[in-house]
Amino acid sequence: MRTASLLALFAFVGLLAADPAAAGRAPHPLFADAEAIRVTIRGPIGAIRRSAERSTAAHDASLTLEGAAPEMHPIRLSARGVSRREREMCAFPPLRVEFVGEPPETSLFRGQRRLKLVTHCRSSVSFQQFVLLEYAAYRLLNLLSPVSLRVRIAIIDYWDLGADAPLASRIGFFIEDIDDAARRNGLAEVDTGAVGVEQLSPRDAARFAVFQYLIGNLDWSMQGGPPGDFCCHNAKLLGVTGNARSGLIPIPYDFDHSGFVDAPYATPPPQVPVNSVRTRRYRGFCIHNAEARAAAAEAHAARGGLLSVLDRIPQLDDRARTRASAYLAASLARIGIAEDVESNLLRTCLR
Repeated sequence: MRTASLLALFAFVGLLAADPAAAGRAPHPLFADAEAIRVTIRGPIGAIRRSAERSTAAHDASLTLEGAAPEMHPIRLSARGVSRREREMCAFPPLRVEFVGEPPETSLFRGQRRLKLVTHCRSSVSFQQFVLLEYAAYRLLNLLSPVSLRVRIAIIDYWDLGADAPLASRIGFFIEDIDDAARRNGLAEVDTGAVGVEQLSPRDAARFAVFQYLIGNLDWSMQGGPPGDFCCHNAKLLGVTGNARSGLIPIPYDFDHSGFVDAPYATPPPQVPVNSVRTRRYRGFCIHNAEARAAAAEAHAARGGLLSVLDRIPQLDDRARTRASAYLAASLARIGIAEDVESNLLRTCLR
């Protein structure tokens, strides 16, 4: 599809303004709008892609915002992530963009230092739909809580060094830095190792787990991370200060292994006894069951807004939208009344 058509299809800005959860301090400009942006990234794209599985070294590159008010920024560009850097999973890795110097006050990228960029993974057109569905998952969580990561769609032209044509032109999205999400909510990122259940905010941990149930995501832990790494797996912790060790708020990210997205490479984690990522299984803690009941009621009450998120992403094709809508609607139906919450969620809570 032509770039102009993509931009026209993404020219919607109402969702953020309509978000009941859009409270707290304003986000930086990049995440204050939902309209798609067009950017060009120039650098050793081919070399980064070929070496992604074994290297996350940063390389000199540039990022140009196209449009009526173009701006160019020197950046350092690197592959990032874990599983999506594996060649067997993704031919094109997710990227990290680090700005060299501080973007000026007039820039759309004002306040940005390091950004995660979710890329298209594989070149086939169908993979654009999985990118859009993962983007939609972030927007769903934005509706349920302001303490979540904002995202911004981009149409990206990737130019290799010395090339006379783009290596690829694909949809991706930028993810708000965790420090900025913390700032918006008057909180701070907490870097720590594994944490106990009693250190988590019951309300926020329950909302986290209910949301993951709704999208059928099992690939996370709000208590621990990989050996020798900070907590947590596909989650970050926020607290009232960076040294907080109680009332910790888990913030999820990376939803490509969810049943809602249903990427072809997605598989359930080996420690969870299900055969498909489409199978929903609640993994919240039993000690938070009262808060989980409240979070389920809040989510069900927001049913209309949640389902409308998919309708506000016009680049989703009919098949992807219909399938994802049906999955989300079925999830919400499973928490529609108190008896359903008990039988569908709380029966598998973790003790």
